[in-house]
Amino acid sequence: MDSKIFKTLEYQKILNKLSHYAQTATGQQTALRLQPSDDLEHIKKMLKGTDEAYAADRLKGVPSFNGVVDITPAVKRARIGGTLSPQELLGIRTTVQAARRIQVYVTSLHEENPVETLLYWSEQLSEQRGLENSIKGCIDENAEVLDSASTELSQIRRELRSGEVRIREKLDSMIRSSTVSKMLQDQLITIRGDRFVIPVKAEYRSYFGGIVHDQSGSGATLFIEPESIVAMNNKLRETRLREEREIEVILQKLTALVAEQADMLLYDVDILGNLDFIFAKARLAREMKATLPLMNDRGYLKLKKGRHPLIPLEQVVPIDVELGNSYTSIIVTGPNTGGKTVTLKTIGLLSLMAMSGLFVPVEDESQLCVFDAIYADIGDEQSIEQNLSTFSSHMTNIISILKNMTPKSLVLLDEVGAGTDPAEGSALAVSILEHIHAMGCRMVATTHYSELKAYAYERKGIINASMEFDVATLSPTYRLLVGVPGRSNAFAIAERLGLPGRILDYARGEVTEEDQRVEHMIASLEQNRLTAEQEREKAEQLRKEMEALRSRHQMELDKLESQRDRMLEKAEDEARVLVDKARSEAEKIITDLRKLAQEEGASVKEHKLIAARRELDEAEPKQRKKSTVKRPAATRTRSIMAGDEVSVHSLNKKGHVVELSGTKEAVIQLGIMKMKVSLDDLELLQPAQTTTPRVQKPVTGVKRTRDDNVRSELDLRGANVEEALMEVDRFMDEAFLANLGQVHIIHGKGTGVLRTGIQEYLRKHKHVKSYRIGNYNEGGTGVTVAELE
Repeated sequence: MDSKIFKTLEYQKILNKLSHYAQTATGQQTALRLQPSDDLEHIKKMLKGTDEAYAADRLKGVPSFNGVVDITPAVKRARIGGTLSPQELLGIRTTVQAARRIQVYVTSLHEENPVETLLYWSEQLSEQRGLENSIKGCIDENAEVLDSASTELSQIRRELRSGEVRIREKLDSMIRSSTVSKMLQDQLITIRGDRFVIPVKAEYRSYFGGIVHDQSGSGATLFIEPESIVAMNNKLRETRLREEREIEVILQKLTALVAEQADMLLYDVDILGNLDFIFAKARLAREMKATLPLMNDRGYLKLKKGRHPLIPLEQVVPIDVELGNSYTSIIVTGPNTGGKTVTLKTIGLLSLMAMSGLFVPVEDESQLCVFDAIYADIGDEQSIEQNLSTFSSHMTNIISILKNMTPKSLVLLDEVGAGTDPAEGSALAVSILEHIHAMGCRMVATTHYSELKAYAYERKGIINASMEFDVATLSPTYRLLVGVPGRSNAFAIAERLGLPGRILDYARGEVTEEDQRVEHMIASLEQNRLTAEQEREKAEQLRKEMEALRSRHQMELDKLESQRDRMLEKAEDEARVLVDKARSEAEKIITDLRKLAQEEGASVKEHKLIAARRELDEAEPKQRKKSTVKRPAATRTRSIMAGDEVSVHSLNKKGHVVELSGTKEAVIQLGIMKMKVSLDDLELLQPAQTTTPRVQKPVTGVKRTRDDNVRSELDLRGANVEEALMEVDRFMDEAFLANLGQVHIIHGKGTGVLRTGIQEYLRKHKHVKSYRIGNYNEGGTGVTVAELE
């Protein structure tokens, strides 16, 4: 893409803002070099990475890249045999540590909320624990070589400290002497050029002998190394040289370890810079209050409340634009300073940002298109040196655009045809716009020429638009009105400013009747638009109120269902207690019967059996009385028979009567289940068809129908693997027969044993097409989503 468009649309300013959010030098360089792409799949991958980083920032905050430095020059020098300094080695160590820390951060984040793109990059980082420990054992946090770096260095430094102590003791004894102290300028020991010296008054130079290493500015003080410690200083100097040689050996060994991992370290630097760049995009999105755009390559663009990202949030006026569906070109008319140019730049800049993998400041569900190029002729580029007028500069740009554009390009033209005779300029503008439109490009153009309003109105695929102007305040509102051509508003403004009425009347008389009709038509369209917008706002308000009402009713319904579930659970508990009690009493009765049989010699009298049976019957738990509900008289016009469609009131379900079981019960088919139900609990909905009875033929297939009563999710939290798999097996059969396409199995996070067992079962299930871990809004790793065939 031509770099000139970046300057015109101020794209580089966006990159500068982006680079400020990068924490590493490599990340900043990556941000400043960012270029739009025309590959839709690549753009989607970049946006996915930005979206994951944005979610991570919201959930856990952006990770710190503290410690990551640009080690590229040091690593390259190590690779060609140079020796690295302690500071460079410390930078390599902190970078390796930061890489491991960021890898842990991304892995932890992925376990809670899948971030495939970030995980992919973090997994590319190499494991350099050995190199890190080697450097850490030799270089401290202040980039100083440790005594423990080698046995030899430790011995040398002990000798150094011992030698320094002996020299200081010798000099201390000298300066404390009453004879020597009067010859000294100050009673202190200092160092000049790694040699211990004392400050001696110049007139006593001959008394001390030794070596003069320095003197004061006035010459009154000489810094002398007394002859008695010259040999000791010489030995100390030799020891320091040994220390330097040993440190050089240590640094060379560490440098060799860096050289062995040079390629991996250089790759790690690039990976860390890329991760930093991705998180910088997320922080920029948060600062701009931007959202993830939907991308397409169909030439369709739809901005909902799009904002120019370089205008402060409290000043910018959002615009709504749709291009590429019903119309492919927009002609914007209206007065100067109305916001036409800002509209063009907003459309172009947001397109560049989206094609660069950046979030854009628009509302959710906005769409942007991948263009092979964006061309713009915006602003006055007249040049005295090149002898170009305003018209000539515009024509030069437009000619270049016409040569290079393709049907997949976006063309933005500001004041097309301006800078020359109005009649010729408008004719030329129409011709240029017609050529671009016929090419199939997506185009937005601004103009002052009224002739272009009629052209846009008559030409299919082109629509008028204007920048709203408030006549009451004599100021623009900067709102884009698509479908309404702009008005000059000259007479209205002049009248408000106090121009005499007779002059206005005369001016109106000079306007042709056709132009007056056009102005009246535009005024009528604008009034209709305002009315429609007010109605839309009222409808939107009503919709919000209805949504709130529906939400409140849903909450009440959920509350009632929760209460019902608690009551049913309580009733089940009570029934369980009664059954357990009855079973206990029945066991007691059976035991008594057996004992009685033994006592009677396996012969029990009839009256004793009758009494035992009565006692057993009395031990049977009595069914709790259901609430009686009056049935409509019309629903029981006849007794219930096999084949009738009925409603089971206690279960609030519909079913069919399979057969009658005695005079008080019937077998009912409810979905895939059969159960016995009391006739008093049934309500006749539709009688069976009265046809000639026929023998039912065996059914060889199963008809799969959607049963609204079958659940689409199964909660197994708290269950062990064996219990859970039995429930999953039953649940999957019900879901398959009910023709569900997707089910959710809730197993919780825990240790992961239950999740692994369930997913292993789903992998082998013949009706499961695929399964996956739930998304963030579905429960994450605590839920498995299965797709059924």
